Amino acid sequence: MRNSYTFLASSLLIAIFLLLIPGDFCVKIIGGNQVTPHSRPYMVLLKGENICAGALIEKNWVLTAAHCVLNRTSQVILGAHSITKNEPEKQIMFVKKQYPYPCFDQDTHEGDLKLLQLTKKAKINKNVSTLRLPKKGDDVKPGTMCQVAGWGKIHNNSPQSDTLREVNITVINRRICNDQKHYDYHPVIGLNMICAGSLKGGKDSCNGDSGSPLICEGTYRGITAFGLPGKCGDPRGPGIYTLLSQKYLNWINKTMKGQFR
Repeated sequence: MRNSYTFLASSLLIAIFLLLIPGDFCVKIIGGNQVTPHSRPYMVLLKGENICAGALIEKNWVLTAAHCVLNRTSQVILGAHSITKNEPEKQIMFVKKQYPYPCFDQDTHEGDLKLLQLTKKAKINKNVSTLRLPKKGDDVKPGTMCQVAGWGKIHNNSPQSDTLREVNITVINRRICNDQKHYDYHPVIGLNMICAGSLKGGKDSCNGDSGSPLICEGTYRGITAFGLPGKCGDPRGPGIYTLLSQKYLNWINKTMKGQFR
């Protein structure tokens, strides 16, 4: 009788514990906070087929993800905090020409970066400024703290966030990201990618954050690329970012100088 009472008591405690776990742990970007308005003046809001983000790297050049679909009527909005509000800080631009990385592979996600040449130059001020590219395409060590911002979903079943949000994430060893408990080499998380998030889950970029810059220890190191579909913040699929490796930096600089145009 005593054993059955202990069993029932234990079962009841487990049931109560499970009920207290939130059904969707991917809350609040995922697990982040709203940024101080216009405190990330390099952030670019891209309103194409879907919402994407990017970074202003020159007065008339934006760096984003290759998989973000844009056309000549797509709005490139600088100085934005809110998507919907009529903010005086906003500068609305359009795309003159797109330069996707020529070896971008949609299946492997290799080379997921794209340059956008704008129709006019941005007016640089305290609300709109450029983000400097790294001088070298160094790898980012596991354990490094990084930040990513965007107007993406705050949880998997939510609409886009109307305001810019940011989350702190940690770079995870590629071996871990490729193991059976994570991506299991589907796709391969290669040397030109950064795996970052939280091994406990709950901190991640999500749909709508694509193309956003990954800032690690104050340096622009990556571009938001992909994660597990419909499972933002899931510990089995940390966010994957295109590393600004030396070959990508060379292509970016040569393209902007007109050598690849």
